[in-house]
Parts: sequence; C-alpha cells; structure tokens
Amino acid sequence: QVQLVESGGGLVQAGGSLRLSCAASGRTGSSYDMAWFRQAPGKEREFVAAITWSGVTTYRDSVKGRFTISRDNAKNTMYLQMNSLKPEDTAAYYCAARRAAWVNSRAEADYGSWGQGTQVTVSS
Repeated sequence: QVQLVESGGGLVQAGGSLRLSCAASGRTGSSYDMAWFRQAPGKEREFVAAITWSGVTTYRDSVKGRFTISRDNAKNTMYLQMNSLKPEDTAAYYCAARRAAWVNSRAEADYGSWGQGTQVTVSS
C-alpha cells in the first residue's frame, strides 16, 4: 500500500488558479498509476484526471484545457495545476493510486490507496 497526502487546496475567485500536490510514501518502490477525483457536497465522487507511471494522461471533458496533471517520480509527488477555475469546480479533491497497469483507469474501484482530501472552493 502507498500512503497519500494532498495539499494545496484553498479559496480562490472564479478565473483563478490553484496547484494541488499529492505526496506518496510507503511502498513507492513499485510502479503505480495515480489519479485525482473530486466530490462536491451532495454529489457522487467523480473522476478528474489520471496519469500512468510512464506519464500518459487522461481528463474528464469538463476540465480539459484548464487542468494539467503531472508527476515527479523522483519526488514521489503528483500535481494538479488548475487554471480558469469555475464555481462548479468546488469540491473536496482526492488523490488515488494503484499498481501500474497498461492503460489509465477512470474507475474509482480500481484505486486501492486514497488520500484524506483537500478542499477547493471557487467563489463567483
């Protein structure tokens, strides 16, 4: 198992930017894929973006062109750069990890390690 800790959330005005970080510790010697999910109040948790061990990325349509997922394997850290934020991006953001596979996954059930979440609030 990999332990994950998110940071970087906060309050920002619409149109602003934030960068989330997810630091991994524990069994980081194994290759693993990572992802960001989010959950708004009263809604189901949803996929945001994912990145494989080798750096292949995928995004939900509503964040394409605004969010960028990246990772620094030497630092065991994943990032989510969020630009042009909208009020509908308001949510708790969670990072997740799973043993590396051949393709990205958008399925919550595929990820076995989760962080505690960091809150992002976008005011209009």
